[in-house]
Amino acid sequence: MIFIAVKFTVRSAERDNWLPAVEEFTLATRQEPGNLFFDWSYSVENPDQFVLLEAFASQEAGVAHVNSEHFKAAIDTMSELVSEIPEIINVEVPGDDWSRMAEVTPRNR
Repeated sequence: MIFIAVKFTVRSAERDNWLPAVEEFTLATRQEPGNLFFDWSYSVENPDQFVLLEAFASQEAGVAHVNSEHFKAAIDTMSELVSEIPEIINVEVPGDDWSRMAEVTPRNR
């Protein structure tokens, strides 16, 4: 799968607008046939930084995503809200979903 992690640092004044601004993009991407997951979170150290973890089933699915109209519209929207160029990791990894972490398991209390 193609695994992508992106850190978006937004203008402080736009922090509360970020998730609503990318909601349509998020929902459309999650409906793409090749999308495996598309999840937002935010940094506990920097309240102006949102982190996107996403994965696609193949290179072709990733290309289709980048060429979609909702991607192009989102790039335009996000460019208005960010305070710096996003940081990205884009790698191909084996598998097609999250794996379980062997080192940590719930304990009975």
